[in-house]
Amino acid sequence: MRWAEHSRLSFRGFFVASVILCTAQVTLGQKPDDDDPGYRPQPSANVQSDVQALPIDAAPGSKVVVIAIDRTVELGLAAFVRREIETNPDAAAIVLDVNTLGGRVDAAIQIRDALLEAKPRTVAFIHPRAISAGALISLACDNVIMTEGGTIGAATPIQAGPGGQADAVGEKMVSYMRTEMRATAEANGRRGDIAEAMVDNEVVIEGIVDAGKLLTLDTDQAVKLGIADGKAANLDELMAMLSLEKPEIKTGELNWGEEIARWLTEPTISGLLLSVGMLGLMVAFYTRTVGAFTVIGFVSLAMFFGGHAVVHLVGWEEALLFLVGVALVVVEIFFVPGLGVPGVLGLVFVIAALVLALIGIPLDVSFETGVLADAMTRVLLSLLGAFVLALVVMRLFSRTAMGRSLVLADAETGFVSAPSASDLVGQTGEALTDLRPAGKVIIEGVRHEATSERAFVARGTKVRVIGKEGPELIVRPMEET
Repeated sequence: MRWAEHSRLSFRGFFVASVILCTAQVTLGQKPDDDDPGYRPQPSANVQSDVQALPIDAAPGSKVVVIAIDRTVELGLAAFVRREIETNPDAAAIVLDVNTLGGRVDAAIQIRDALLEAKPRTVAFIHPRAISAGALISLACDNVIMTEGGTIGAATPIQAGPGGQADAVGEKMVSYMRTEMRATAEANGRRGDIAEAMVDNEVVIEGIVDAGKLLTLDTDQAVKLGIADGKAANLDELMAMLSLEKPEIKTGELNWGEEIARWLTEPTISGLLLSVGMLGLMVAFYTRTVGAFTVIGFVSLAMFFGGHAVVHLVGWEEALLFLVGVALVVVEIFFVPGLGVPGVLGLVFVIAALVLALIGIPLDVSFETGVLADAMTRVLLSLLGAFVLALVVMRLFSRTAMGRSLVLADAETGFVSAPSASDLVGQTGEALTDLRPAGKVIIEGVRHEATSERAFVARGTKVRVIGKEGPELIVRPMEET
């Protein structure tokens, strides 16, 4: 199952990522010479020293929370697992009922971090498989129990190729995930070299895996190598193995907010929200007003940010950047129309906030593995989709009675040209829209683009044409002439 390349980096990461990466990056050792068949990591020095014994010292009837890790591992699931852990600090154990082929790398890392920080004992019950993201999540638990015939491993990250096929990612991403897997395994007293071999097919472990093969362990192999702590056929056997008498089983369930977040962050829905949001901004720029399309666009962008905020991809930095961008767009529309600088800067801020909301791993890893470029491409494609949708909507709208009434044309006289701007100097008309200073006026039943000479002119005000500038008329309120 693929590890999705969409993930998050907060806005402050632009300022501190280089410092953090210089001080916190783990070195895996020198790569072998060309003659060496593969990379040979050293077994972990702390194996067995930090393993928590299976019996849990808890009173009869203690609470045990069971969380299903099934289907695809995605961001809504990550938010759900974190909430269950944080709201049940008094549980005797948190049991993850694992059966997954993987999912998003950023979601798996969020779950991994929550498990390593959890106060209760955490137990992964793998039945029957913990593949890819599921392997990282399982290794983050204090104990791992597997059913007979279970599997764990095959955690190398992949991404979607141009034709939709699964392609390997670059060495930077493999190195990053290899470090994550090793650190996670060693945090719970397991062999980090075996965890690395699940990610990188260049890892060689004598008697376990050869170069060019990705490691996946069955139940017996996992128990023998200390990756799993034992076998259980079902949850009842697991509870007996943990020495929990008559436990109070609480099954974790998604709340309505998490259900909505999972729907809003689904790639198709989030892409649609981006396109509709961009369409709203484009309509606002074109019409210089805030109408129904603009309101729908802003609501769509708010839903996009809201869904990603629930799953911890949006922080206050991205939200602030987005709000500043929207504010600059409003300034361009209502206060300094035609200036251009606030509007362009606002769009840049909005696009940057949207890109940041799709990134969740360190900036250099995002850049080198193409995650950052993919996020930018996704946002720009949404902008392109909005542009195409705008053309289609305007073409269809122009064929309606309302649309035809807004088109600049003479009344049913065929190909009769409208009077030139020079011919209209001195004539009077009425402001069809507010002039701020640009807008539209109507003269003898024909609409024209116009600009007020120097002041705001309200809709309905009588105006006189005093000149022209290119195709636009220069007008002045009648009371000033």
